[in-house]
Amino acid sequence: MEEHFKAIIEAVGEDPNREGLLRTPHRAAKAFEFLTQGYRQDLNELVNDAVFTTTNNEMVIVRDIELYSMCEHHLLPFLGRAHVAYLPNGKVIGLSKIPRIVDMFARRLQIQEKLTQQIGNCVQEVTDAKGVAVVVEAKHLCAMMRGVEKQNSSMTTSMMLGRFRDDPRTRQEFLTLIRG
Repeated sequence: MEEHFKAIIEAVGEDPNREGLLRTPHRAAKAFEFLTQGYRQDLNELVNDAVFTTTNNEMVIVRDIELYSMCEHHLLPFLGRAHVAYLPNGKVIGLSKIPRIVDMFARRLQIQEKLTQQIGNCVQEVTDAKGVAVVVEAKHLCAMMRGVEKQNSSMTTSMMLGRFRDDPRTRQEFLTLIRG
């Protein structure tokens, strides 16, 4: 990757041998490796058997999970937050695992619509919940720094599975609770 970043620096008309840019290809490659680490993560290792038996059947919500991802169309960041809920079906997942699931999918080249679905499907798979809801709100630098250049625009995506999809009251409860 370092050689490719060096070629990009040259392609924009800069000198990769300039003092300030000497180690930039190395640093950029390391940063890109970190920003795409979700490709190298394993769900089973991430969850680490942190799924526990429960009699609770009430909604569980983890909200305001910050996320940072990379637009697969422009390789520019998008950042925001995710709200994830599920209705236990005899099992709950460890609290830290939901933000880790969000990060695993966010740390890939992404579009927000796909990210939202991946989170929802994964939580459903791991918990076998009666329902899963995910809302992702994000600002996209590809829309802010280039193209349309709209600084205050944001995007919201949602995915509802099971009772969140079928029961309007359950969906409304979730949407009310994530708004604080």
